[in-house]
Amino acid sequence: MKNVFLVLFFFFSLLSFGQANAGYALIDKKMSNISTSSTNSTEAIANYINANFKTDTDKIRAVFYWTASNISYDIANMYAVNFNETVQEKIAKTLKTKKGVCIHYAVVFNELSQKIGIQSYIIEGYTKQNGKVGDLAHAWTAAKIDKKWYLFDPTWGSGYVNNGRFSKKINNYYFKVDPAKIIASHIPFDYLWQFSNYPITNGEFYEGKIQINKAKKYFDFEKEISKHNKESEVDQLFASAERIEKNGLKNAMILERYEGKKKQLTYLRQNTNIEKLNAIVNEMNEAVVLLNDFIHYRNNKFNPALSDDEISNMIETPREQLAKCQSDIYSVGSVGSGNASNVASIKKSISKALVQAEEHALFVQNYLSKSKIVRKTMFFKVSRFGVR
Repeated sequence: MKNVFLVLFFFFSLLSFGQANAGYALIDKKMSNISTSSTNSTEAIANYINANFKTDTDKIRAVFYWTASNISYDIANMYAVNFNETVQEKIAKTLKTKKGVCIHYAVVFNELSQKIGIQSYIIEGYTKQNGKVGDLAHAWTAAKIDKKWYLFDPTWGSGYVNNGRFSKKINNYYFKVDPAKIIASHIPFDYLWQFSNYPITNGEFYEGKIQINKAKKYFDFEKEISKHNKESEVDQLFASAERIEKNGLKNAMILERYEGKKKQLTYLRQNTNIEKLNAIVNEMNEAVVLLNDFIHYRNNKFNPALSDDEISNMIETPREQLAKCQSDIYSVGSVGSGNASNVASIKKSISKALVQAEEHALFVQNYLSKSKIVRKTMFFKVSRFGVR
């Protein structure tokens, strides 16, 4: 089961034209000469880049140039993004068709960056152009080069749309941009990805107040990114949702992303709780097997003979295990309304098994307190426990 979040990614109809940098000419030419057979997978493209370039700066330029120059903006499917596609499906489709919208440019760029050993992330947010905030979400990328974070927008860097037609033209302004500069037009939903010690709010972005304000509370984004990398997916989602809310739910795009993260968080938490529940059920079943082994042994009048300690452990082990199951199941948390009846049934089964285990434990306690002659008179047939 997947959660589907309706986020439309878009491409500006007008882009300023960046001038070609002479320092990139040799890299760009080398990437233009890559064989068609080496562009069927990100692994093949990454191998070509690693074989032909040495520095991270040259490699990330190669990634940017290949992505921006080989993928065409898919105007026809601008509003028909398939949100059920996995990242790998997006990448495979983009490499095959050489078309896509911003998320496709971003996933290809990100995958290539990681395969050549450069730390990178996909960033989702919204944009502003000519003083006007767009009404559709956008995706771009970040990569760490020579211990410094830079931003890359291979979509805006690939060309421009005019009168409903896409024209390819590399725009180098969107290659290796200082975060403090691109914040004028690109703001992430989550301010962690502003790469700023004094991130701006959504309100300030609307007002064009992008200057660094050191009167704000210092935000150690490097420390927070390091923390983010070590967190579970659930913890990442929770922290991100908090930051999005804190920065102001200024428009429908932000609100949609915030609610989407909360829904995904609920879904993942429920999945985690279901895994915990399944572990409890397995433990309960193991305990029931041990309980039935004891019942069988009791019905055989404790034959073959075992020591008192062995007899005691034979019932105490499942009893303690069932007691633990009963305690654990009440701390599992929500598993969704669809599983409520199952949880109730499991609780009932644990309770019934535990009652029976405790009854047998009392019998053993009483049995062990008697003389050997009296013990022989204490047996009667008991039924096995069955889980329903």
